[in-house]
Amino acid sequence: MYNVAIVGAGPAGIFAALEIMKLKPDWKVVLIEKGERIEKRKCLLREGYEKCPTCKKCGLLCGWGGAGAFSDGKLTLTPDVGGHLVDYMSREKVEDLIRYSDDLYLEFGATEEVFGTDINTFKELERQAALAELKLVYSPVRHLGTERSLDVLKAMQDYLEDKITILNNSVARNLIVECEQVKGLVLDNGQEIRAEYTIIAPGREGADWLTSEFGRNKIGMVNNAVDVGVRVELPAPVFEPITSKLYESKLIYHSPTFGDEVRTFCMNPNGEVVQENYNGIATVNGHSYAEQTTNNTNFALLVSERFTEPFKEPIQYGQHIARLANMLAGGILVQRFGDLLDGRRSTPERIKSSILTPTLACATPGDLSLVIPYRQMTSIIEMLYALDKIAPGTASRYTLLYGIEVKFYSARVKLTNELETDGVKNLFAIGDGAGVTRGLLQASASGVHAARTICAR
Repeated sequence: MYNVAIVGAGPAGIFAALEIMKLKPDWKVVLIEKGERIEKRKCLLREGYEKCPTCKKCGLLCGWGGAGAFSDGKLTLTPDVGGHLVDYMSREKVEDLIRYSDDLYLEFGATEEVFGTDINTFKELERQAALAELKLVYSPVRHLGTERSLDVLKAMQDYLEDKITILNNSVARNLIVECEQVKGLVLDNGQEIRAEYTIIAPGREGADWLTSEFGRNKIGMVNNAVDVGVRVELPAPVFEPITSKLYESKLIYHSPTFGDEVRTFCMNPNGEVVQENYNGIATVNGHSYAEQTTNNTNFALLVSERFTEPFKEPIQYGQHIARLANMLAGGILVQRFGDLLDGRRSTPERIKSSILTPTLACATPGDLSLVIPYRQMTSIIEMLYALDKIAPGTASRYTLLYGIEVKFYSARVKLTNELETDGVKNLFAIGDGAGVTRGLLQASASGVHAARTICAR
């Protein structure tokens, strides 16, 4: 019998465990993770495979550290970016949780440097963005880089290893709910884990399971916006005047044709485009490193659509569009912006004749207009032209668009202000998989908040 069972060893689950051990060092805690220990995680595509073998458990997404382990490790130090925690508590409390979580990262070896703190520089870039009808969000960023992210997460794993029970390669199958109160969970091997409190933190990769399991237990869910888009890759000098000052710029645009919100996400100066595998579906993402660099910069352009009744399956909607790209390309599809505008597919010959060398070599040249719905595609094109006004060269015919990038955090659990589920006592849902956050630092902060609530009881 455990005091607390935690599902998912991403930042939300890890920080929940760290805080519980700080406040209740004598408690018995079990952390259940479907992937490997961090030192055993690997991606075959990064180790020389020409094509992603679509592993049953994607090494980039599953394992200690979650999807953030191999990301570029950006800690966004503001409540305005990376989640919805301000919907559950005051802004001041969220700011305190972010500061506390950031200090924990520093304690375990995060870099001291923070980008984007010069308010005068921000104001000037904000002015330039406004002239292009773009909103620039103030978002100071601590950038770890993939290498440092792994070191920090490894230090956290080593610290917790002799304090809690860590079950790697273990998959949660069902919750145990009795008399509207959680009593633990059952693993896929049939083992029962009994616990007084259960924290669900499965990350985006586990969002589909969370939706299904919470639906089975009649735990309330609401639809988040569905985020579908592309990853843009262009020469690093195009965005260098901005990235050299802010590192990552969070820009929001409302497309004139449909009024949809389009935003930049996960900007990676001198980084690389990578492929991920969500339960057999190939999607695209981007990384950047502390030491090694490329000549390109990449970022996502995501179009947010909020659906109403009777639509209840935002995750399946995103998966369907991603599968269409997979069907045409056998994986990730890439197209030059000029080819998209000319109404023709990109070919290997056209890609080779460009001034830009793709960093995701296994992407298949093709036609994104056969995949992305007209409404979202129109909004993406209009956003690229808006960005071209503050970063000339963005709308170049050589700019590469990779598809599909989709964020599977679209199902949001109905929660109390303590992040406890509405209807099942002692069950908490945190992090990206619960639709509460969409970034490393707010996910970590949600773990701290849930842990404090539990320990206070």
